[in-house]
Amino acid sequence: MVDAVGLRDRLHHRPSELSGGQQQRVACARALVSRPSVVFADEPTGNLDSRSAGEVLGFLRRSVDELDQTVVMVTHDPRAASFAHRVVFLADGRLAGELHDPSQQDILDALAAAAGDAP
Repeated sequence: MVDAVGLRDRLHHRPSELSGGQQQRVACARALVSRPSVVFADEPTGNLDSRSAGEVLGFLRRSVDELDQTVVMVTHDPRAASFAHRVVFLADGRLAGELHDPSQQDILDALAAAAGDAP
């Protein structure tokens, strides 16, 4: 798992010596190492710069593709959502739509269309 998150060279560092992205990758690895059926990620990139966010999202996607993990991610970020196989849109606690293997633009278009339906 250490190699999967790309932190072998940081094994002997304290958490305060890791960047925010590295700390988030450690958290993802800890969540996935026991091979749970489902991992829930609530805004996993919310406090990260775009480079670190991309690393975390790439790791989560690889955990699905290569390690057969299931990741359920909640996000408001269209870029983060575009890493998913399936995106489900909720409005007022109800299913408002879904996309399969969407691009970031597909997600933005769906959000714009939903905003156009709002009163």
